[in-house]
Amino acid sequence: MSYANRRQMSSNRTVAIVIVALLHALLGYALITGLAYNVIKKAAEDLKTFDVEDEPPPPPEEPPPPPEEVPQTEPPPVAPPPLVRTNVAPPPPIQSVDNAPPRVVNPIPAPPAIAPPPPPAPPAPRVQQAARARGDVRTLFSADDYPSAAQRDGAEGTAQASLTIGPDGRVTGCSITRSTGNSSLDQATCNILRRRARFTPAKDQNGQPITDSYSTPPIRWQLVDE
Repeated sequence: MSYANRRQMSSNRTVAIVIVALLHALLGYALITGLAYNVIKKAAEDLKTFDVEDEPPPPPEEPPPPPEEVPQTEPPPVAPPPLVRTNVAPPPPIQSVDNAPPRVVNPIPAPPAIAPPPPPAPPAPRVQQAARARGDVRTLFSADDYPSAAQRDGAEGTAQASLTIGPDGRVTGCSITRSTGNSSLDQATCNILRRRARFTPAKDQNGQPITDSYSTPPIRWQLVDE
């Protein structure tokens, strides 16, 4: 067999295979479309339409019959129950009890409040320099200062006084520490010292003038013979 013959047989076989494939495809398509048509037709036959009728309304209810009239009858008379008398004991007598008057309790007054003691006074400044008289205080007295009442009585005596000297050097207080025995002479002694005596005031440690005391020497009151 020549080469040309073998080539012709091969092409003929190819054409035959293609024709067979086309036949199979056509058969498959026909088979599928036929089955689908039968299924649709069967479903269409099963679907049947029908009309739905409305249910008729229920019959109206009959009204109830009127109530029967009952004749009114009067109730029978009722007799009251008989009175039953019972022997009731009288109530016991009420005894009055005299209540004692309430006891009056006098409240105890609270003790008076005790005020706290006042604070102590500040200490007096310390005297650095004592007060000094400007001259002898005995020279301040003269015969003209003799009280007339003491002269009439012939009174004589010696007086001594304690003086309070202020920061200005003047006498601010006088008290008799030794009496003459005659009130006129004692009073004249203090009056003259208050009016005439002058002092250098005392000074504290800072050099400031302060109040101080001074004791006079004995002052002799004696009548002069004329």
